[in-house]
Amino acid sequence: MLTQARKMFYRARGYYEGNLNGEPFRLDPYHSKFWRKVSEGKWEPDTFALLDKYLTPDSDYLDIGAWIGPTVLYGATKARHVWCFEPDPTAFRHLAWNLDLNEINNVSAFGVALSDQFGVARMASVRGEPGDSTSSLLHDGTHGSDALTIAWDQFEAVNDLSRVSLVKMDIEGAEFFVLPTLLQWLKKCRPTLYLSLHAPLLAAQDRHSSLTELLSSLSFYSEICDEAGKGLDPQALMTDNALATYRTILLKA
Repeated sequence: MLTQARKMFYRARGYYEGNLNGEPFRLDPYHSKFWRKVSEGKWEPDTFALLDKYLTPDSDYLDIGAWIGPTVLYGATKARHVWCFEPDPTAFRHLAWNLDLNEINNVSAFGVALSDQFGVARMASVRGEPGDSTSSLLHDGTHGSDALTIAWDQFEAVNDLSRVSLVKMDIEGAEFFVLPTLLQWLKKCRPTLYLSLHAPLLAAQDRHSSLTELLSSLSFYSEICDEAGKGLDPQALMTDNALATYRTILLKA
């Protein structure tokens, strides 16, 4: 009863008053449970530490898979400019709301999906709830929605991305066909890459070969680390147990 009353209060007020890694923010009231977890420091502290380390007032941040914006909002306090993509229309509405609540003006937010071509694709979440954090182009359930897709070269051609120091990609399995489209730019600019791997969303027989090919294509990075920045042997990602687990890796030039 108390929890429900709090939700009603936040929604009537129009925002949840919380913080991201100690920075105060007004946050959309429809995700108050999540924002409370973040405010208590219980959500991805390693991610916030990386944003602190690799973003500066003179650098830009590219967030591919922004969801409702926790990393975008915080990144905007650290970077000169933030570019972000969130194709799920429900999540994007809350992302835009959170940006507006905090009067953030150094973020370019796009409600489209990076893909390997321009077009329209069906996307849905694993749990079947619109706007949740598992929406992916790999899923096309009847509960999903259509998303506009653009190719990376189309985006890069009309934007100056030379100051991007950090790229975060968390796109629920679509990294296996989207990331290869960024390779030429990544090789040229060498930003630090914070990559979430979703091998369990692939067919079991495809996991090893797909991840091997992806990691091989990124071999121009000199160092691969885990979420905490500790050096990682790529072969450790290839065991049966590892391929059945979601992992996030950090690649540094």
